This record gives sequence, C-alpha cells and structure tokens, in this order.
Amino acid sequence: MDKRVVSLFVLLTAVYIIGFGIDIMDIDAAQYASISREMMVTKNFLQVHDMGRDYLDKPPFLFWISSLSMKLFGVNNFSYRFPSFLFALFSLYSTFQFCKLFYKKEIAVLSAIVLATCQAFFLINHDVRTDTILMSWVIFSIWQLAAWYKNNKLYHLLLASIGIAGGLITKGPIAVMVPVFAFGSHFILQRNFKVFFRWQYLLSILIIAVLLLPMCIGLYQQFDLHPEKIVNDKTGVSGLRFFFWTQSFGRITGESIWNNNVNIFFLLQNMLWSFLPWILFFLIAVVLEIKQLFTQRFKLSANQEWITTGGFLLTYLSLGLSHYQLPHYIFVVFPFAAIITAKFLYQLIADKKYPVLGKALQITHSIIFLLLWIVLLYLLIYCFSDTHLFTILLAVAGFMVFIFILIYKNPSVPKLLLICIYAILGINFFMNSSVYPSILKYQMGSNAGRFIHEHKILTDKVFLYQNPAWWSVHYYAQDIIKHKDAVSEINSGDWLLLSDDKLPDLNNAGKKYEIVYTANTFHVAMLTGQFLNPVTRNNVTKKVVIVRII
Repeated sequence: MDKRVVSLFVLLTAVYIIGFGIDIMDIDAAQYASISREMMVTKNFLQVHDMGRDYLDKPPFLFWISSLSMKLFGVNNFSYRFPSFLFALFSLYSTFQFCKLFYKKEIAVLSAIVLATCQAFFLINHDVRTDTILMSWVIFSIWQLAAWYKNNKLYHLLLASIGIAGGLITKGPIAVMVPVFAFGSHFILQRNFKVFFRWQYLLSILIIAVLLLPMCIGLYQQFDLHPEKIVNDKTGVSGLRFFFWTQSFGRITGESIWNNNVNIFFLLQNMLWSFLPWILFFLIAVVLEIKQLFTQRFKLSANQEWITTGGFLLTYLSLGLSHYQLPHYIFVVFPFAAIITAKFLYQLIADKKYPVLGKALQITHSIIFLLLWIVLLYLLIYCFSDTHLFTILLAVAGFMVFIFILIYKNPSVPKLLLICIYAILGINFFMNSSVYPSILKYQMGSNAGRFIHEHKILTDKVFLYQNPAWWSVHYYAQDIIKHKDAVSEINSGDWLLLSDDKLPDLNNAGKKYEIVYTANTFHVAMLTGQFLNPVTRNNVTKKVVIVRII
C-alpha cells in the first residue's frame, strides 16, 4: 500500500485516540458508560439495569464489551471507548474488502479513506453509542454475504450470520434489514430471482437464532416473566416484542412512545455536516447512479452492483419514515455512502471525467474549509481564552499551511483530495485536543463525579438534591449517586450536589454546611451562540456546588 495512505491512517488514528481524552458526554454516551460500569460491578450480564432500575431500550452488546473493557483497564475514558474504536477500525477494513470485490483496489482504498475522514467518524470515536458497532457488524456481514454469492464458499455465509447476529444484539432488526435492502434491490435489478431460494438461508437463520439466545433469555427473564413491572408507564411489556418489533418497526407504525415529529429530510439535513467533506460528492454520485439506472431501464449488467446504492436509499427511506429520528441513525450505511463517493472521486481524479464539475467542487470546498478554519481560530482565540498559546500558534500555522495548499500549483496528491483531507484532519485535531475539552469543563456531571472519586468521598453519603439525572456523575464517581429531594431527608454528614439557587432551602431549614466545590454547568450537547460567546456565557450557565452538611 502507498506510504502516503499508511501515513494518513496513522495520523487519523492519532486524532481518534486524542479524542479519548475528552470526557464522556451526557446524555446517551454517559448513560451507556454508566450502565456498562454497573454491569461490571453486578456481574449481571443477561439483565440490563440503569442505576438499579430495569432498562429496556438498547440491546446489550455495547454494555457487554464495555464492561469487559472496564474490568481490564479500569473505569475511565479509554476503557469505555476502546472496544468501539476497534470496531470502527474493523468497519474501515470491511468496507475496503467489500469494495475490492467489485472495484479496483484504488477505489477500495479511496472508500476506506472517505469513511475514515467523514466528520461522523471523528465524532463516533469519542461520542460512543451503539451506531459505531452496528455499522461495523453490518458492513462486515455485507462483505461476507457478497463473497459467498461470488464464490459459494459456505464459511462466508457462516461469518455473515455471525455479523448479522452481532448487529441484532447491538441495535436490533436494522442489522437484518440493511442486508435485505442491499441485496434484495441488487438481485431484483439483476433479474436474478433464484438466489432468493437457497437452503443455506435456513442454516444462517439457525446460527443467528443460537447467537441471539443469551439476549433473549435475559429479556424473557427480566420482562416477560414479570408482566407486573411498569415499563414506560405500562404493565405487561414484553422485552422480546420490544426488541424485535416495537423499538424499530413500532416507530413507523406509531406503537413506539418515541416521537420527535421530524420529516423525511431530517437525516439528509444532518448529513450535510456528518458526511463532510464528502457530502456534495456523494449527492452528485447518487444522482448519477440513479440516472444510469434509468438509462439501463432498471436492469443491471452482469458485473454491475447496486448493493451500495440500493442499500443506502432503501435504508434511508425506511429510517425516514420513522416518527422518531436522530442524526446518528443514518451512520449504519455510511460505508455504502463512502463507496458510492469513492467511485465518483475516482472518475474525477483518475479518469479525468467531469473536469468543469471537478474544478467547481475544488473551489467550493476551498471556500467551505477556509471558513471552517476561521471558525476554528475564533473558537480557540476568542471563545475559550484559556487556550494554551502553543495551541493557538500551532492552529495558526495549520491555517497558513492550508492557505499554501490552496495556492500551490502541483501537489503530489490530487489537490481536491488534499484540500478536503487536510482540512478535516487538521480541524478535528484541534477540536479533539482543545475545543471539546474546553467545552466539557462545563459538564458538571463528569467534573463533580471525578471530584467525588478523587477525594475518596463515601458515595453512600453523597446525594443529588433536586438535580437532573446526570449519568456522567455516576460514571466518574464510580458508583450510583442517589437522590434526596426534600430538606427533611438531609442529615448531618451528608454531601449534596445541587445548584446554588437551592442553597436557600438549606438556609431556611437551618442546615449548616460547607461548600467544598463550585463550578458553572451547561448542557454541552446543546451548544448555543450565547454559551460560545464569553461575554454572554454566564447568562446561560448555572452554578452548581457540592456541600458537606455539618
């Protein structure tokens, strides 16, 4: 492999790992980390609990591997992120290998580069959720299924079955639906209907069923055997039905309680940032793929594949029909998007097709990333004035190098690629090493939890007083911090975590206390202009304290 490609992946890996130093962000990632720590402590791997309460939302695989990692490496930022990071790297390898089955090695390498450098990939390596692992299982199973269809070696089907089962115990039926959408559309357009009737599918179903048994047993024991349990304000809730129907298909039928009333364009709107710097290339490539299909009268040639485009479009439509959507739901098919984009990039760069379009895209991305570099410098210099001088100087130097790339005539790497890759890599280096850590200084849960743990305060004496559920406080305190919501419950020797506007409750009740910790807090997952502006930041932050009751 080209030394430049190897060097690029080394640099990318370094930027991902730098992100390990960022505190785990509330709400979702911190909640999953807290659940994993709790699972490690209780050693109850079949039944999932969140702060001692029954948990029915995500399947258990993320919690299994994260709790194992915490057992090996301790409870910290690294241990929670490390397993997901390995799966992220595996998704790159699987994308490369799948693409190589149908296209030149150069396109396969380019597809891995596109996936590795999209903004979502930088994000999911520190804001860890189930989607990274799901993406990896899905593209692995797609690769193995494609290999099986090509060479008919049964071990590929066995590995694909393991991948599908892994996806099911990571995030549910979407792990089955993506391969169905991808290969179903491909074979229908090939007019290859006999492939739908093969006895080996029964063997695959059997393998998947066996691998799902531990999760199913846990769900049955935790919920189906206990219809008296109240789950989401209902009794008689079946854990098995929830995972195999309600959690996924119920969002389309309306059975699910989750509903944020977004439209079918919601995921596309969020791809404008999550698939940077490749989103414009991808959109053009999809249009060209659909146009070609029309000209071929919806019939593929023998060597043509529609797995990627069909898989992406049908998955997008199914997710877009859901009554509840979040930006990261579409990440599962980003390997498809990367391959579609890589094919188009290869046409632009190697085949010299669409020269006018290529020049327009180069100018457009030069402007986009010039503006993003300026925004980065604004964040470092103005928004967070405690940024180290060396970091600022390094960012300015990085910006000057970017300017040099824009004006340099004959770089050894195609200029269009160089502009996009250098900019996204450089910006995320400074985001991971400086901007995110500066923002996370305002996440009270992780900061207070770390204070409690480092000062060896007995966690059975620490209570949240009329505060929201910060999962990060439980993770970083390395124990479940209970609540006290009435002054009458507070006793001498208690430690309370509360906002300072609740201190009058203690004063009015005659409670004597000592303030041992104070900091400003903000819901950092919901950044606003007022928060980023240091002049108005205090208007939107809240002061939170830890007090010891005397």
